[in-house]
Amino acid sequence: MCLHVFLYGARVSTTLTPVRVPAPAHPAPSRRTRLLALPEARWALASTTAFLLALALDLGGLPWWAYGPLYALAYAAGGWEPALEGLRTLRERTLDVDLLMIVAALGAAAIGQVLDGALLIVIFATSGALEALATARTADSVRGLLDLAPTTATRVTDSGEETVPTSELTVGDVLLIRPGERIGADGRVLDGASEADQATITGEPLPVAKGPGDEVFAGTLNGTGALRVRVERDPADSVIARIVTLVEDASRTKAPTQLFIEKIEQRYAVGIVAATLAVFGVPLLFGAELTDALLRAMTFMIVASPCAVVLATMPPLLSAIANAGRHGVLVKSAVAMERLGEVDAVALDKTGTLTEGAPEVSAVRPLPGSGLTPDDLLALAAAAELASEHPLGRAVVRAARERGLRIADARDFAAVSGNGVTAVVEGRVIGVGRPGDRSDLGLSPAGPDRAVGDAGPDGGLLDAGPDSAPMDAGPDSGLMDAGRGRGLLDAGPGRGEAGATVVLVTGDGVPLGTLALTDRLRPHAPAATAALTALTGTAPVLLTGDNASAAARVAEATGLVDVRADLLPEDKVDAVRELQDAGRKVLFVGDGVNDAPALAAAHSGIAMGRAGSDLALETADAVVVRDELATVPAVVRLSRAARRLVLQNLVIAGTFITGLVLWDLLGHLPLPLGVAGHEGSTVLVGLNGLRLLRESAWRPGRVPSQGTRG
Repeated sequence: MCLHVFLYGARVSTTLTPVRVPAPAHPAPSRRTRLLALPEARWALASTTAFLLALALDLGGLPWWAYGPLYALAYAAGGWEPALEGLRTLRERTLDVDLLMIVAALGAAAIGQVLDGALLIVIFATSGALEALATARTADSVRGLLDLAPTTATRVTDSGEETVPTSELTVGDVLLIRPGERIGADGRVLDGASEADQATITGEPLPVAKGPGDEVFAGTLNGTGALRVRVERDPADSVIARIVTLVEDASRTKAPTQLFIEKIEQRYAVGIVAATLAVFGVPLLFGAELTDALLRAMTFMIVASPCAVVLATMPPLLSAIANAGRHGVLVKSAVAMERLGEVDAVALDKTGTLTEGAPEVSAVRPLPGSGLTPDDLLALAAAAELASEHPLGRAVVRAARERGLRIADARDFAAVSGNGVTAVVEGRVIGVGRPGDRSDLGLSPAGPDRAVGDAGPDGGLLDAGPDSAPMDAGPDSGLMDAGRGRGLLDAGPGRGEAGATVVLVTGDGVPLGTLALTDRLRPHAPAATAALTALTGTAPVLLTGDNASAAARVAEATGLVDVRADLLPEDKVDAVRELQDAGRKVLFVGDGVNDAPALAAAHSGIAMGRAGSDLALETADAVVVRDELATVPAVVRLSRAARRLVLQNLVIAGTFITGLVLWDLLGHLPLPLGVAGHEGSTVLVGLNGLRLLRESAWRPGRVPSQGTRG
């Protein structure tokens, strides 16, 4: 049965209900729909079983009353649904090619070719079941991407607490969010203090301190504190809900090739009816037998029907969408999948796209008079942070371990949300936290003579006064450097550290030094840019709002040459349009709100899902849910494979139709052979498209054994 009957009917939306899946860091679980769970498959099985039983009894020489009802059952089980759909479209003055198949089967039965008509129905129903399975498997893969919001929440009422489905929440409800729970609705904090990991919504790479009056988003992860949140947006209008809606819409869209085919399908179907009447009437005028003329006309109607042509486009594209979904790339529509294969130039954002959005220590700076070396300062900070769950704390501990430093035991650990930690290390109270207001940590102010907290004009780092040495990463400084073995972004001598997060380390309330943490390059970024270069023939262009020196470091690490820095959102759009005015079809990959205009302006856009802003997610044609940059060239390659299969299918379908029609008009094509040829080509085209569901169809870019990190 032609695929569009299943794709664009009411059934599709029921297969795409949101379900829970593991965190994005792990592969989505396999939730494969069983074949017999589909009504189309059950009807096809019933039709096939009845046909085989009838055929056995027929060939066994039994009387008609023994096998006739079984043939009738085969007709009814396999043909009732397409017949009903065909009549519905006929009421709208649209001729469906599926209805032509039913008419041909009934016409064969009317002239005594009951077996041939039943065979047509069985093959017809079987192909329809395969198409329904392809649609369901696509939905299976998509459902594995939708565990971004909890299914239940704790609602606070006058009588206490109650657990309710998040779908039942209304504006004004008060929720209790316990430590480690996901927030159930968009709202505002009433009381409590914590931090929320909201990278999936706002794109901020680090947890954000939350207190009374702060906004929180559904699906974001609460930190170590408890919050009471008032719901301010209906769950159906949340960012996560909008993503789910986009997913449901994806399987109902039609690619440009499919739209073109459907545009001519109606005229073609009318032409088949007219040609069939001619094939039936003209021989009668020249004295042909009624039965022979009708049989030839029915055969012509079957073999000329364009079911295989209609099926040529959507199975490859839907299979590609499903395969991409299994590997963490949500392609929003068949249109988007087809367009991805057309790109011949790529533009990349830097922060959150080529970089991870995860902190890493990039410089260690003891203050003069502290008596500490950089290693000493880092070891003290790591000891204080050892029990911390904060990303900055984990980055400090990881840096100390990478340098092989001894991390001393600490006691009396305490964490204050949004400010930092304190712990007693070797008899001293060591604090690691924000350089601003340190009263919550019990630290004394630095005083005006220390100038702690002064960002300075050349890098945004804490300035310890004119006598302090400039922070550098030179080999003689003893500071952490950006050597390839460490994968740290190097500010270089005198450059400062643009965009760094700075934390202050204190001992017994006295500042000891600062640590600078920066975003690090994604491990597979060099391999991904190399793969994109190989696919398009030109290296990607780096478009970033960051400063030129930071952009140059990332470009050097990823092998990019065309670097455009200090760009405003409109500048990125201008750069994309400049490439497109030169005749290129541009793929833009980004993650932030400032990337949304460029994502919209590009021929195709891909957003990084975990760190991507809601605007970027909505604007992009595809979302890399697990933030694996290597999937970008892989999905482009998959789209090109889908486009090749569409072309193959059109050639196969056209060859079969032309050959069978000529055989019927110029010779004598037996009806069973015509049925087998037509439906066989339909099934062949469908199965050819389903090849892209195989695991081997997904070929991510090769990652070097020793990835470069910068």
